[in-house]
Amino acid sequence: MTAPGDGKSDDIGDAITSRPRSILKLILDEKTFLRRRPEVEHEREVAIFDLLEENTFRLNGEGAHPGPYHVRLRLADDRLQFDIRDTDEQLVRELALAVKPFRMVVKDYFIVCESYFDAIKTSSPSQIEAIDMGRRALHNEGAQMLLARLQIEAELDQLTARRLFTLLCVLHMRG
Repeated sequence: MTAPGDGKSDDIGDAITSRPRSILKLILDEKTFLRRRPEVEHEREVAIFDLLEENTFRLNGEGAHPGPYHVRLRLADDRLQFDIRDTDEQLVRELALAVKPFRMVVKDYFIVCESYFDAIKTSSPSQIEAIDMGRRALHNEGAQMLLARLQIEAELDQLTARRLFTLLCVLHMRG
């Protein structure tokens, strides 16, 4: 038998997986990002963990692979590159999104995150909450942009888009 959620059938011929329309494995291209503040590393780790625990992702189009998927995210030529593979690591589709439309929201998000991380150390709970509301609003804006730009190629939910936006921000911190 195979491990639960690995996307393969077991010896008895059970259904492929209870998560056929999802990302089971996610890799960030180590060459395109630098390790930053511990808070940023924590956000990256949480985004990957949460995304792998629960996500909705399905390729659109006639003959599109039904999933589950292994995804490699990287920045290449000013584009967010999704290398989407099946569970046997065979490439099924490459998606590329221009990063330029995200630059302003990413920049604003970085500024608010810095304020948030600094506020946690010295500010009152109400001040932290106000900054966090702004941070979440920018995060939602970035996720909505991702949803809109991916809608022709893939179907994903808001939570998946939020987690992918976090990873876009992390990848954007390259040297």
